[in-house]
Amino acid sequence: MWVLIHFERDGGVAGWRVFWVPQDAVRSGVRRQVLAGWADLSARECEAGVRAGDPIFLSPEYRVDPLLSLYGQSKRFREYTTETRRNYATDISLFLTFLSGRGRVWTAASERDVEDYEHWRRFAERNPSRVGGSKWDRELAAFASLYWWAVNNSHVRRSPLAMKQVVGREGAVLTVPAARAKDARPSNVHWLTPRTWRRWIDVGLRGHTRDRVPEPGWVGRLEDRNVAFVRLLVTSGLRRSEGGSLLTFEVPARHVDGARYYRGKVAAEVTRSKKPRTFYVAADAVGEIEAYVESSRAWAVRQAQKKGRYDRVPDRRVVTEVTRGRKPVVRWRDEAGVTGERGLDDLTARERMTLFIEGPRGLEPLWLWLNEQGLPFQVHSWEGVFTAANRRCERVLTPPNRMGFDPHQVFAPYATPHSARHSFALFMLVVLNTLMDLKYGLSPEERRDFRQQLYGDPWFMVQCLLGHASRETTVDRYLAPVADLQLRSMLAGAAEPVAAPMPELDVVFARIARESEGIQDLDDRLRPASGGIA
Repeated sequence: MWVLIHFERDGGVAGWRVFWVPQDAVRSGVRRQVLAGWADLSARECEAGVRAGDPIFLSPEYRVDPLLSLYGQSKRFREYTTETRRNYATDISLFLTFLSGRGRVWTAASERDVEDYEHWRRFAERNPSRVGGSKWDRELAAFASLYWWAVNNSHVRRSPLAMKQVVGREGAVLTVPAARAKDARPSNVHWLTPRTWRRWIDVGLRGHTRDRVPEPGWVGRLEDRNVAFVRLLVTSGLRRSEGGSLLTFEVPARHVDGARYYRGKVAAEVTRSKKPRTFYVAADAVGEIEAYVESSRAWAVRQAQKKGRYDRVPDRRVVTEVTRGRKPVVRWRDEAGVTGERGLDDLTARERMTLFIEGPRGLEPLWLWLNEQGLPFQVHSWEGVFTAANRRCERVLTPPNRMGFDPHQVFAPYATPHSARHSFALFMLVVLNTLMDLKYGLSPEERRDFRQQLYGDPWFMVQCLLGHASRETTVDRYLAPVADLQLRSMLAGAAEPVAAPMPELDVVFARIARESEGIQDLDDRLRPASGGIA
């Protein structure tokens, strides 16, 4: 029961495939009815150093490449994030398939092979799925990682990738592939204005028509869950992996006196930087989450309890206590009654999915987002939710004569989990500037003439006081607490309460969309902002 993530065909010939070693609880029962005499498979894997989550590269001739398996078991590869490991393995398998078509093994690849592969991937007219510069740079990073390991472990004499040295942001000299694309964008940044997000949610997730009413016969599968998740990302700026890995007790609780935003903390292990971070989420988004927890989530949990699903979850841990303080610790007992503990910041997404509590009717998962079976909804599965919503928006909002011919999302908005993060950043820049101007009573003329004099650049002064060589060092070390203090001051000075995301600023965002590229904006009559969609 290996997990297949890629299967490529080139001219009818099967390509390289990548499988992943399943979790320990599954490995002991992998295909026992087929693999007679292999009941000790997991023990053999452990003896060979194979761990759950390692990749297995299978050739078109159904042979396992031992060197690639060793690379998958290397410290270098295992330290990558789950997403990076999957991306790199997929990129490497594509290159292996290309080499197989030439009758060449990867350990004998030449610089010419890499150059020809780049031409096929990026420029060949016969390739129906060419990639851009950013994607090519990621593939080069995957190849560089593989061949760096191979050269340093004497498996190949030299790498087929030409390398060059560049100066990084912090002044350090870095060695990077010389074939990096000149047209690569640092990130695929695009935004939706707040009112466009509202329309995307209503049409894509709530099943509304162009007339703003639910479509006849609409049955939204876990509609409240999906809406709550998107509202969380849009109003907090959390990444998909961060918002998708929350536990129930990590969701900020609303107060009786009300507030515009509530503060929460995202654990270090599920962040990209591996550092804990404070986040703020809009009050109405917290309300959406609470409604989901009390309705469809509670129903899914109850159904799973009736069918005994939680009793069959492998490696489940029943949490007995979560300590308080700056570094909370989660304590549990496992299926065998053995107790254990781990810092909340140190729990991986996989470990979080195994956490349960004893509820009044039996075991209940602590993982916030559940599927229809009441089991943890995996982080990567949110991509499917966004894809389905985008398709529905396209079907409902695009005029019939333009269906399939709207490359710039002029008629139907298009969203991804990361565009929620970009949109949050744009929104907060506008809101914080507006709130700060209101706090100090600035007129338009004063904003233009005195903003720099009034606010100044405290980072430069602190940099000088601390003797840091660069401003980035000061910001990296002290931004979080100061930003937290500044944001609290701004929110405390705002009028209470105003429904996020501040619809009174729709006019401001509409103007920004008209004057900028990459910002999707639709007004109440579904008219696109001129020049703003890209």
